[in-house]
Amino acid sequence: MAGFDDITKKAQQFLQDGKVQDALKSEQAENVSDKVLDGVADAVKKATGGKFDDKIDGARDNVDKHIGNE
Repeated sequence: MAGFDDITKKAQQFLQDGKVQDALKSEQAENVSDKVLDGVADAVKKATGGKFDDKIDGARDNVDKHIGNE
């Protein structure tokens, strides 16, 4: 498991880098994340038959707050 712990630590360090944070908050990241999140939300809505659309939209919006610049 030491290998997994090393990867996790390096990933955390990578994500804390200022340049990475700037990239995650960019307009390009916003555009890409919106497309991905919309696609995933639509697929989940279809799979659940519309029973949980409000919860799915809420989760999608919550994730979107943390990626991009909007």
